Amino acid sequence: MIVTELLWALVGLILTVSGTFFEASMISPPWLWLQSDTIQIYSLGVTCQIGAVLLIACLGGKNAATLSQIAYLVLGLIWYPVFTHGGGVAYIKEPTFGYLLGFVPAAWICGFLAFQWKPRLESLAFSCLCGLASIHLIGLLYIAYLRLSQSLGDNWLQIMSIYSLYPVPSQLALICAVAVLAFSLRQVLFY
Repeated sequence: MIVTELLWALVGLILTVSGTFFEASMISPPWLWLQSDTIQIYSLGVTCQIGAVLLIACLGGKNAATLSQIAYLVLGLIWYPVFTHGGGVAYIKEPTFGYLLGFVPAAWICGFLAFQWKPRLESLAFSCLCGLASIHLIGLLYIAYLRLSQSLGDNWLQIMSIYSLYPVPSQLALICAVAVLAFSLRQVLFY
């Protein structure tokens, strides 16, 4: 059991690091393909990083997912540039670091909820939604902490909007994709 969780944690770490550098996209609906003779690809404006966190939680469970995110944070803080804007201990002063901290409880919450019920799209989407909510909650609390400690200027409301308001629609679309992928993979891997 421990070996399996360690393997899932390794997969989660690899997915999270990889997801940092891949932009989430979607294709045009099939009914538009005939009209334009091409398939259009549209950027969602977010990376696949959060999707990777939630996917590994839905597949590997709370322990493996949490361990993978702790490893991700440690890897990024010891100077490996695995975070979106680099890495290193100085990254703690970045407003986005709170969202990275939120990966740990998000992985646990999503992984816990994903295995409470029989895998269905609705339950997996709900698990992912709760994980996403915890990422944003921790991120917003961290921005508030930086503001109170005078580490953040007067543009803190703008920063909150940039990191917690604007990306939510794209992240919700990503959650839908993660729920479908997790459901499909759990049918293949676990049954």
